[in-house]
Amino acid sequence: MSASASPPELRLAVLGRTGAGKSPAVSTILGLQGSEQGTDAVGTQECSKHRGEAAGRQVVVVSSPAWFGSDCNPDERRKHISSFIASSSPGPHAFLLCVPVNQPADEEATALAVLMKLFGPSAVRRHTIILFTHTEELEEDEQLDEYLVTWRKDLQELVEKCGGRYHTLETRSGEPEERKAVEELLEKVEQVVTESETQHLSCPLYQEAEERVRERQVEIARERRAEEPNDPVPPSGSQPAENVTEEEMAAVREEAERSIGDLGADIDGIFPPSSVSPSSPAPSFLWGLWEKLTGWARWLPTLVRREALFGALVGLFVGGPFGGMVGATVGSVATEVGRRKTQKTK
Repeated sequence: MSASASPPELRLAVLGRTGAGKSPAVSTILGLQGSEQGTDAVGTQECSKHRGEAAGRQVVVVSSPAWFGSDCNPDERRKHISSFIASSSPGPHAFLLCVPVNQPADEEATALAVLMKLFGPSAVRRHTIILFTHTEELEEDEQLDEYLVTWRKDLQELVEKCGGRYHTLETRSGEPEERKAVEELLEKVEQVVTESETQHLSCPLYQEAEERVRERQVEIARERRAEEPNDPVPPSGSQPAENVTEEEMAAVREEAERSIGDLGADIDGIFPPSSVSPSSPAPSFLWGLWEKLTGWARWLPTLVRREALFGALVGLFVGGPFGGMVGATVGSVATEVGRRKTQKTK
Protein backbone atom coordinates (compact mmCIF):
# COMPACT_ATOMS: atom_id res chain seq x y z
CA MET A 1 0.00 0.00 0.00
CA SER A 2 1.43 3.39 -0.96
CA ALA A 3 2.03 6.10 1.61
CA SER A 4 -0.80 8.19 0.13
CA ALA A 5 -3.39 5.38 0.07
CA SER A 6 -6.21 5.47 2.60
CA PRO A 7 -5.96 2.59 5.12
CA PRO A 8 -8.88 0.10 5.28
CA GLU A 9 -9.40 1.05 8.93
CA LEU A 10 -8.13 3.77 11.23
CA ARG A 11 -6.55 2.65 14.51
CA LEU A 12 -6.80 5.24 17.27
CA ALA A 13 -5.00 4.87 20.62
CA VAL A 14 -6.65 6.97 23.34
CA LEU A 15 -4.53 8.01 26.32
CA GLY A 16 -5.08 10.30 29.27
CA ARG A 17 -5.01 10.61 33.02
CA THR A 18 -7.81 9.15 35.11
CA GLY A 19 -10.86 11.39 34.68
CA ALA A 20 -9.53 13.07 31.54
CA GLY A 21 -12.56 11.98 29.51
CA LYS A 22 -11.20 8.98 27.59
CA SER A 23 -14.42 6.95 27.75
CA PRO A 24 -16.70 9.83 26.67
CA ALA A 25 -14.30 10.46 23.77
CA VAL A 26 -14.43 6.81 22.68
CA SER A 27 -18.22 6.83 23.02
CA THR A 28 -18.54 9.98 20.93
CA ILE A 29 -16.28 8.66 18.16
CA LEU A 30 -18.12 5.34 17.83
CA GLY A 31 -21.59 6.45 18.91
CA LEU A 32 -21.63 4.07 21.88
CA GLN A 33 -24.38 4.39 24.44
CA GLY A 34 -25.36 3.04 27.83
CA SER A 35 -23.37 0.04 29.06
CA GLU A 36 -21.09 0.18 26.01
CA GLN A 37 -19.51 3.42 27.18
CA GLY A 38 -17.29 2.05 29.94
CA THR A 39 -15.87 4.37 32.58
CA ASP A 40 -12.96 6.65 33.30
CA ALA A 41 -13.27 6.05 37.03
CA VAL A 42 -10.41 5.27 39.34
CA GLY A 43 -9.85 1.52 39.40
CA THR A 44 -10.24 0.94 35.65
CA GLN A 45 -7.33 -1.46 35.19
CA GLU A 46 -7.65 -2.90 31.68
CA CYS A 47 -7.27 -1.73 28.12
CA SER A 48 -10.52 -1.58 26.19
CA LYS A 49 -10.87 -2.08 22.44
CA HIS A 50 -13.86 -1.10 20.33
CA ARG A 51 -14.43 -1.59 16.62
CA GLY A 52 -17.06 0.21 14.58
CA GLU A 53 -17.91 2.74 11.91
CA ALA A 54 -17.58 6.49 12.25
CA ALA A 55 -18.20 9.10 9.56
CA GLY A 56 -18.18 6.39 6.90
CA ARG A 57 -14.86 4.92 8.01
CA GLN A 58 -13.98 1.67 9.75
CA VAL A 59 -12.41 2.60 13.08
CA VAL A 60 -10.69 0.68 15.87
CA VAL A 61 -10.28 2.56 19.15
CA VAL A 62 -8.03 1.31 21.96
CA SER A 63 -8.23 3.06 25.33
CA SER A 64 -5.70 2.48 28.08
CA PRO A 65 -5.30 3.18 31.81
CA ALA A 66 -2.97 6.05 32.76
CA TRP A 67 0.24 4.01 32.92
CA PHE A 68 2.45 7.09 32.46
CA GLY A 69 1.66 8.58 35.89
CA SER A 70 4.32 8.57 38.61
CA ASP A 71 1.94 6.81 41.03
CA CYS A 72 1.50 3.73 38.81
CA ASN A 73 2.87 0.49 40.23
CA PRO A 74 5.87 -0.68 38.11
CA ASP A 75 4.48 -4.21 37.67
CA GLU A 76 1.07 -2.90 36.69
CA ARG A 77 2.76 -0.42 34.35
CA ARG A 78 4.54 -3.19 32.44
CA LYS A 79 1.29 -5.12 32.17
CA HIS A 80 -0.63 -2.06 30.91
CA ILE A 81 2.05 -1.13 28.37
CA SER A 82 2.23 -4.67 26.96
CA SER A 83 -1.57 -4.92 26.74
CA PHE A 84 -1.83 -1.49 25.15
CA ILE A 85 0.83 -2.22 22.52
CA ALA A 86 -0.63 -5.64 21.66
CA SER A 87 -4.16 -4.22 21.38
CA SER A 88 -3.10 -1.38 19.07
CA SER A 89 -0.66 -3.51 17.02
CA PRO A 90 0.71 -3.30 14.32
CA GLY A 91 0.67 0.36 15.35
CA PRO A 92 -1.85 3.18 15.70
CA HIS A 93 -2.45 5.70 12.96
CA ALA A 94 -2.78 8.31 15.71
CA PHE A 95 -2.49 8.69 19.45
CA LEU A 96 -5.28 10.82 20.93
CA LEU A 97 -4.03 12.34 24.19
CA CYS A 98 -7.05 13.53 26.21
CA VAL A 99 -6.15 16.76 27.99
CA PRO A 100 -8.60 18.47 30.39
CA VAL A 101 -8.50 22.24 29.89
CA ASN A 102 -9.31 22.89 33.53
CA GLN A 103 -6.14 21.38 35.04
CA PRO A 104 -2.37 21.95 34.84
CA ALA A 105 -0.62 20.05 32.04
CA ASP A 106 2.28 18.45 33.92
CA GLU A 107 0.99 14.86 33.61
CA GLU A 108 0.34 15.33 29.90
CA ALA A 109 3.85 16.71 29.37
CA THR A 110 5.14 13.54 31.06
CA ALA A 111 2.92 11.41 28.81
CA LEU A 112 4.42 12.96 25.66
CA ALA A 113 7.95 12.44 26.99
CA VAL A 114 7.15 8.79 27.73
CA LEU A 115 5.62 8.21 24.29
CA MET A 116 8.73 9.66 22.69
CA LYS A 117 11.08 7.44 24.70
CA LEU A 118 9.05 4.27 24.16
CA PHE A 119 8.11 4.65 20.51
CA GLY A 120 10.48 7.27 19.12
CA PRO A 121 10.19 11.03 18.37
CA SER A 122 7.78 10.50 15.45
CA ALA A 123 5.19 9.07 17.87
CA VAL A 124 4.66 12.59 19.22
CA ARG A 125 5.76 14.81 16.34
CA ARG A 126 3.84 12.96 13.59
CA HIS A 127 1.27 10.69 15.22
CA THR A 128 -0.21 12.47 18.26
CA ILE A 129 -3.26 14.74 18.33
CA ILE A 130 -4.16 16.61 21.52
CA LEU A 131 -7.85 16.02 22.27
CA PHE A 132 -9.06 18.71 24.66
CA THR A 133 -11.77 17.75 27.15
CA HIS A 134 -13.84 19.42 29.88
CA THR A 135 -14.29 22.42 27.60
CA GLU A 136 -17.58 23.16 29.36
CA GLU A 137 -15.35 24.97 31.86
CA LEU A 138 -14.73 27.72 29.29
CA GLU A 139 -16.97 30.75 29.26
CA GLU A 140 -19.90 30.47 26.90
CA ASP A 141 -18.58 32.98 24.36
CA GLU A 142 -14.93 31.89 24.60
CA GLN A 143 -13.24 29.98 21.79
CA LEU A 144 -10.80 27.20 22.59
CA ASP A 145 -7.97 28.65 20.50
CA GLU A 146 -8.40 32.01 22.20
CA TYR A 147 -8.28 30.38 25.62
CA LEU A 148 -5.07 28.49 24.79
CA VAL A 149 -3.23 31.54 23.46
CA THR A 150 -4.42 33.93 26.17
CA TRP A 151 -4.40 31.84 29.33
CA ARG A 152 -2.75 28.46 28.91
CA LYS A 153 0.80 28.56 27.63
CA ASP A 154 1.36 25.10 29.15
CA LEU A 155 -1.40 23.61 26.96
CA GLN A 156 -0.17 25.52 23.93
CA GLU A 157 3.27 23.98 24.41
CA LEU A 158 1.73 20.49 24.30
CA VAL A 159 0.09 21.35 20.99
CA GLU A 160 3.35 22.66 19.55
CA LYS A 161 5.14 19.41 20.47
CA CYS A 162 2.49 17.53 18.48
CA GLY A 163 3.01 19.51 15.30
CA GLY A 164 0.22 21.97 16.07
CA ARG A 165 -2.49 19.28 16.00
CA TYR A 166 -5.41 19.54 18.42
CA HIS A 167 -9.14 19.01 18.46
CA THR A 168 -12.16 18.73 20.74
CA LEU A 169 -15.24 16.55 20.40
CA GLU A 170 -17.25 18.53 22.92
CA THR A 171 -19.88 20.91 21.60
CA ARG A 172 -22.79 22.89 23.01
CA SER A 173 -25.06 22.18 20.04
CA GLY A 174 -26.03 18.52 20.43
CA GLU A 175 -25.55 15.39 18.35
CA PRO A 176 -25.32 16.89 14.83
CA GLU A 177 -22.38 19.04 15.87
CA GLU A 178 -20.82 16.07 17.68
CA ARG A 179 -20.91 13.97 14.51
CA LYS A 180 -19.36 16.85 12.59
CA ALA A 181 -16.62 17.08 15.24
CA VAL A 182 -15.95 13.34 14.86
CA GLU A 183 -15.70 13.69 11.08
CA GLU A 184 -13.27 16.59 11.44
CA LEU A 185 -11.18 14.54 13.88
CA LEU A 186 -10.95 11.60 11.48
CA GLU A 187 -9.99 13.98 8.68
CA LYS A 188 -7.10 15.14 10.87
CA VAL A 189 -6.12 11.51 11.47
CA GLU A 190 -6.14 10.87 7.73
CA GLN A 191 -3.97 13.94 7.29
CA VAL A 192 -1.53 12.37 9.77
CA VAL A 193 -1.55 9.23 7.63
CA THR A 194 -0.96 11.22 4.45
CA GLU A 195 1.98 13.08 5.95
CA SER A 196 3.53 9.96 7.50
CA GLU A 197 6.13 8.02 5.54
CA THR A 198 5.13 4.73 7.19
CA GLN A 199 1.29 5.03 7.30
CA HIS A 200 0.82 3.85 10.90
CA LEU A 201 3.38 4.22 13.67
CA SER A 202 6.11 1.60 13.39
CA CYS A 203 8.90 0.88 15.86
CA PRO A 204 10.70 -2.19 17.32
CA LEU A 205 8.16 -2.63 20.13
CA TYR A 206 5.23 -2.72 17.72
CA GLN A 207 7.10 -4.97 15.29
CA GLU A 208 7.78 -7.49 18.06
CA ALA A 209 4.18 -7.29 19.26
CA GLU A 210 2.78 -7.89 15.78
CA GLU A 211 5.04 -10.91 15.23
CA ARG A 212 3.96 -12.47 18.52
CA VAL A 213 0.28 -11.72 17.88
CA ARG A 214 0.40 -13.40 14.46
CA GLU A 215 2.17 -16.46 15.87
CA ARG A 216 -0.47 -16.72 18.58
CA GLN A 217 -3.25 -16.33 16.00
CA VAL A 218 -2.01 -19.41 14.17
CA GLU A 219 -1.76 -21.36 17.43
CA ILE A 220 -5.33 -20.46 18.40
CA ALA A 221 -6.63 -21.36 14.94
CA ARG A 222 -4.87 -24.75 15.07
CA GLU A 223 -6.24 -25.42 18.56
CA ARG A 224 -9.78 -24.66 17.41
CA ARG A 225 -9.46 -26.79 14.28
CA ALA A 226 -8.05 -29.66 16.33
CA GLU A 227 -11.20 -29.63 18.44
CA GLU A 228 -13.28 -30.29 15.32
CA PRO A 229 -12.92 -34.02 14.51
CA ASN A 230 -13.78 -33.77 10.82
CA ASP A 231 -11.36 -30.95 10.02
CA PRO A 232 -7.66 -31.50 9.40
CA VAL A 233 -5.25 -29.54 11.56
CA PRO A 234 -3.33 -26.97 9.47
CA PRO A 235 0.44 -27.35 9.53
CA SER A 236 2.49 -25.19 11.88
CA GLY A 237 3.08 -21.68 10.53
CA SER A 238 0.09 -21.73 8.16
CA GLN A 239 -2.70 -19.19 8.18
CA PRO A 240 -6.27 -20.03 9.27
CA ALA A 241 -8.55 -21.66 6.71
CA GLU A 242 -9.92 -19.48 3.94
CA ASN A 243 -13.55 -20.24 4.84
CA VAL A 244 -13.21 -18.51 8.22
CA THR A 245 -15.40 -15.39 8.35
CA GLU A 246 -14.05 -11.90 9.02
CA GLU A 247 -15.84 -11.87 12.38
CA GLU A 248 -14.15 -15.13 13.40
CA MET A 249 -10.78 -13.83 12.25
CA ALA A 250 -11.29 -10.66 14.28
CA ALA A 251 -12.24 -12.71 17.35
CA VAL A 252 -9.13 -14.88 16.99
CA ARG A 253 -7.00 -11.77 16.54
CA GLU A 254 -8.33 -10.14 19.70
CA GLU A 255 -7.91 -13.35 21.70
CA ALA A 256 -4.30 -13.49 20.51
CA GLU A 257 -3.76 -9.87 21.54
CA ARG A 258 -5.14 -10.53 25.02
CA SER A 259 -2.90 -13.55 25.50
CA ILE A 260 0.35 -11.70 24.80
CA GLY A 261 2.38 -11.42 27.98
CA ASP A 262 5.17 -9.04 28.90
CA LEU A 263 6.76 -7.63 25.76
CA GLY A 264 9.93 -6.87 27.67
CA ALA A 265 9.86 -3.13 27.02
CA ASP A 266 12.86 -1.41 28.59
CA ILE A 267 11.11 1.14 30.80
CA ASP A 268 13.87 1.68 33.37
CA GLY A 269 14.60 5.39 33.67
CA ILE A 270 11.74 6.38 31.35
CA PHE A 271 9.17 7.22 33.98
CA PRO A 272 9.33 9.93 36.66
CA PRO A 273 10.16 8.80 40.20
CA SER A 274 7.21 8.25 42.48
CA SER A 275 8.78 10.09 45.38
CA VAL A 276 8.13 13.79 45.95
CA SER A 277 10.64 16.27 47.32
CA PRO A 278 9.92 17.11 50.99
CA SER A 279 9.97 20.80 50.11
CA SER A 280 7.29 20.34 47.42
CA PRO A 281 3.58 19.99 48.14
CA ALA A 282 2.23 16.50 47.42
CA PRO A 283 0.65 16.22 43.96
CA SER A 284 -2.68 15.07 45.35
CA PHE A 285 -2.74 18.10 47.63
CA LEU A 286 -2.08 20.46 44.71
CA TRP A 287 -4.75 18.72 42.63
CA GLY A 288 -7.22 19.16 45.44
CA LEU A 289 -6.42 22.84 45.73
CA TRP A 290 -6.67 23.31 41.98
CA GLU A 291 -10.09 21.61 41.82
CA LYS A 292 -11.41 23.62 44.75
CA LEU A 293 -10.04 26.79 43.22
CA THR A 294 -11.63 26.27 39.81
CA GLY A 295 -14.89 25.14 41.39
CA TRP A 296 -14.98 28.26 43.54
CA ALA A 297 -14.12 30.47 40.58
CA ARG A 298 -17.12 29.23 38.59
CA TRP A 299 -19.42 30.88 41.12
CA LEU A 300 -17.79 34.28 40.70
CA PRO A 301 -19.14 36.90 38.29
CA THR A 302 -17.70 36.50 34.81
CA LEU A 303 -15.93 39.85 35.07
CA VAL A 304 -13.74 38.90 38.02
CA ARG A 305 -13.51 35.13 37.62
CA ARG A 306 -10.18 34.91 35.85
CA GLU A 307 -8.58 37.73 37.79
CA ALA A 308 -9.48 36.10 41.10
CA LEU A 309 -8.28 32.71 39.89
CA PHE A 310 -5.04 34.26 38.66
CA GLY A 311 -4.40 35.91 42.02
CA ALA A 312 -5.22 32.74 43.93
CA LEU A 313 -2.81 30.75 41.77
CA VAL A 314 -0.03 33.23 42.48
CA GLY A 315 -0.67 32.80 46.19
CA LEU A 316 -0.77 29.01 45.84
CA PHE A 317 2.58 28.66 44.12
CA VAL A 318 4.46 31.38 46.04
CA GLY A 319 3.30 29.80 49.27
CA GLY A 320 3.09 30.96 52.87
CA PRO A 321 1.66 34.21 54.31
CA PHE A 322 3.72 36.23 51.83
CA GLY A 323 2.28 34.23 48.94
CA GLY A 324 -1.25 34.85 50.18
CA MET A 325 -0.60 38.57 50.40
CA VAL A 326 0.94 38.71 46.93
CA GLY A 327 -1.86 36.63 45.45
CA ALA A 328 -4.54 38.85 46.96
CA THR A 329 -2.81 41.96 45.65
CA VAL A 330 -2.40 40.54 42.15
CA GLY A 331 -6.02 39.41 42.05
CA SER A 332 -7.31 42.80 43.20
CA VAL A 333 -5.21 44.72 40.70
CA ALA A 334 -6.16 42.42 37.84
CA THR A 335 -9.84 42.73 38.75
CA GLU A 336 -9.66 46.53 38.82
CA VAL A 337 -7.92 46.60 35.44
CA GLY A 338 -10.64 44.37 34.04
CA ARG A 339 -13.38 46.68 35.38
CA ARG A 340 -11.76 49.73 33.85
CA LYS A 341 -11.41 48.03 30.46
CA THR A 342 -15.09 47.12 30.59
CA GLN A 343 -16.11 50.68 31.48
CA LYS A 344 -14.12 52.06 28.54
CA THR A 345 -15.93 49.79 26.08
CA LYS A 346 -19.37 50.90 27.26
